Amino acid sequence: MRIKRTTPSGITRRTRLIAVSTGLVAAAAIAIPNANASDVSTFSTTQLKSASNSVLKADIPGTAWAVDSKTNRVVVTVDSTVSKAEIAKIKRQAGADAGALTIKKTPGKFQKLISGGDAIYASSWRCSLGFNVQDNSGNYYFLTAGHCTDGAGTWWSNSSHSTTLGTTAGSSFPTNDYGIVRYTNSSVTKSGAVGSQDIASAATPSVGTTVYRRGSTTGTHSGRVTALNATVNYGGGDIVYGMIQTTVCAEPGDSGGPLYGGSVAYGLTSGGSGNCSSGGTTFFQPVTEALSAYGVHVY
Repeated sequence: MRIKRTTPSGITRRTRLIAVSTGLVAAAAIAIPNANASDVSTFSTTQLKSASNSVLKADIPGTAWAVDSKTNRVVVTVDSTVSKAEIAKIKRQAGADAGALTIKKTPGKFQKLISGGDAIYASSWRCSLGFNVQDNSGNYYFLTAGHCTDGAGTWWSNSSHSTTLGTTAGSSFPTNDYGIVRYTNSSVTKSGAVGSQDIASAATPSVGTTVYRRGSTTGTHSGRVTALNATVNYGGGDIVYGMIQTTVCAEPGDSGGPLYGGSVAYGLTSGGSGNCSSGGTTFFQPVTEALSAYGVHVY
């Protein structure tokens, strides 16, 4: 799910932010005929690419997929809305490459989750601030999720809209999920930290890396990276590419918040499934892509 944006009253704005659903996140693998996970040489790079493209062509909302280099398979994670018939459709679409697919189920529904981690408010919904950044001229901005900035103009720091932060200067969603807001209020403190953690650089984490996520709904939680370059189909044509997949939990309103490890910025909260009571599967826009797109840097 994309972590959904929420209105100041807590009402979900639309399916633009990933709403986190309940349910354990422990994924159950579904056996695929002729798939031998111990044989990492079975499928070529071309076959893995073909299998990945087949999942995209099947166009089933509630699916996410990435190549697992350890098993040499395309791992397809499906949420609770995906039926057996739809799983069968994915396999049919893959044809002779169906054996390259490993299907895993996760409870809940993939949605965009809207709600640094501090709350930020658009006219009708709430999200979380990702990282404060600067351009080469010293101007201040902040990054957040693109499904948050999509359709938003002015941003405030409170639900009563009495303290203005700035205005949206760029937005990219779907395909990507990042947006940038330029500060217009010079009196607002623009810390380069996430909570008490100073952020000094940006990078892409490795699979297995322990990471932390901070959001305005659920605070700070940790987990590990399970895949890179994941594709997520939120439904309604909202497909995002190149995501970081993790086990960190998140809930509506956490969208746009930072993913980091120590002083290194990793990503912006996009969406997922589950909640912070039972766990979850979440996806993050790599922050390095957003920094490059807008010509800004963390500090």
